[in-house]
Amino acid sequence: MITFEDIKKNEEIKTYITQADNSLMSLGYTEHSFAHATKVSDDAAYILKSLNFSEHDIELARIAGYMHDIGNLVNRVDHSQSGAIMAFKILNDLQMNPKDIALIVSAIGNHDEGSGVAVNHIAAALIIADKSDVRRSRVRNVDDAKNDIHDRVNYSVKTSKLTVRDKNIILSLKIDTEISPVLEYFEIFLNRMKMCKNAARKLNIGFKLFINDQQLM
Repeated sequence: MITFEDIKKNEEIKTYITQADNSLMSLGYTEHSFAHATKVSDDAAYILKSLNFSEHDIELARIAGYMHDIGNLVNRVDHSQSGAIMAFKILNDLQMNPKDIALIVSAIGNHDEGSGVAVNHIAAALIIADKSDVRRSRVRNVDDAKNDIHDRVNYSVKTSKLTVRDKNIILSLKIDTEISPVLEYFEIFLNRMKMCKNAARKLNIGFKLFINDQQLM
């Protein structure tokens, strides 16, 4: 079996993640490099582990999470579909089991809020992990945070924690409302939070959002 460690060490994948993030940086997007890829990978695995999925499924979630944004190398538009095609070629060349490839490719191809659906448990974990990665360190230029709502919302997040407990996946944020009001968070992330709620339902669990200790979903 191709393992997550094999994927992390793969120079081709490293190159694609780096160049995809460089493309997004030139367009003014928040960080989508190894920090984001690793956090999404870890959180997707954590979700499935907490819900007692098999070690094999957890490994597939790690791989999907790590590779999910490589399609930004092609274009930000439809990057989930581009990334799925790229992932299929890479994993097929590595002679991964076709059933495993199918789960990973489906997850990557469905992680974007524009057209994605939690078609399987790997996709559900990936969606929640990806959409929950809101943090100050993703902002590249603090000065730009004053003018761009995405940077401003990310920069306002002092702490972010994703936990699984009491039959719910819980995203808890501490936001500096002097930098960005809570309303701005929902202005850009409402569809993503709805997507997380639907993804959690695929895993037979609830999804809750707390901002500054107040439950908002």
